[in-house]
Amino acid sequence: MNIAGYKLYSIETSRFGLDGGTMFGIIPKALWEKEAPSDKNNRIEIVTRSLLLVGHDRKILIDTGNGDKWQEKFKSMYNIDTESINLSLSLSKYGFSPDDITDVFCTHLHFDHIGGNTKIMNEKLVPVFQNATYWMQNENWDLANSPSERDQGSFLKDDWSVLAQNGMIELVDGKEPFLPNIEIELSYGHTIGMMLPKLTDGSETIMYMADLIPMAAHIPLPWIMGYDIHSGLTLKEKSKLIPKAVEEDWTIFFEHDPLHQACKVHFDGKHYRLKKSVIISE
Repeated sequence: MNIAGYKLYSIETSRFGLDGGTMFGIIPKALWEKEAPSDKNNRIEIVTRSLLLVGHDRKILIDTGNGDKWQEKFKSMYNIDTESINLSLSLSKYGFSPDDITDVFCTHLHFDHIGGNTKIMNEKLVPVFQNATYWMQNENWDLANSPSERDQGSFLKDDWSVLAQNGMIELVDGKEPFLPNIEIELSYGHTIGMMLPKLTDGSETIMYMADLIPMAAHIPLPWIMGYDIHSGLTLKEKSKLIPKAVEEDWTIFFEHDPLHQACKVHFDGKHYRLKKSVIISE
């Protein structure tokens, strides 16, 4: 897919599992399990999926997934697989390497979205993208560095501490565009200051939905994660964006759906749902 002067690539970075009940909040298991079957530990299979934008003399990676810095007990808890699928392998599939990346757009600082920012090399924490500027939203940065008890498990300082030490982070408010031809919608339901990048060229629009709509199963308005800090606000944000996606025929990109990279949306008379799956890159 090409849009707004960029060629787009879907970059799968890991497979992992999260508790299905938490992923679907108030939705009963009898309903959500039809969309996402769970294992014996009630975990559903999900992925971490980044979006690579190549154009305007830049190679921009949106989010970086779980990374591979995990201790065995946490890899087991979250069923994290970065052996069969990982960021480097997915980049190399299209002829790119981490050193080619000029910009890392961090939608928010939860570990499954920016864990791939850094790695351990020779027992030392180092940046994965040595030549990149890492863009982070200032309010989310403040939350990540002073999280509440409820939030602290979602933020891991190893994902950004060495970047800060090396002067590689640019803090932005997200209200103004900071990369060529990329508009931003700010979201506050899942976490404070989550940035949703949108590309449009007049005939085609794609929005990276991050954790506002992590999977196609989350398109219906009340299907909201229990992880969200303000579920009522998430509902308002979805109610604003999804009808617009239908009316203007947007493509929405999924960060966590194991089956669909992206899709078009329609209203079936009762709920908004996936209309057709869209493949960004093979």
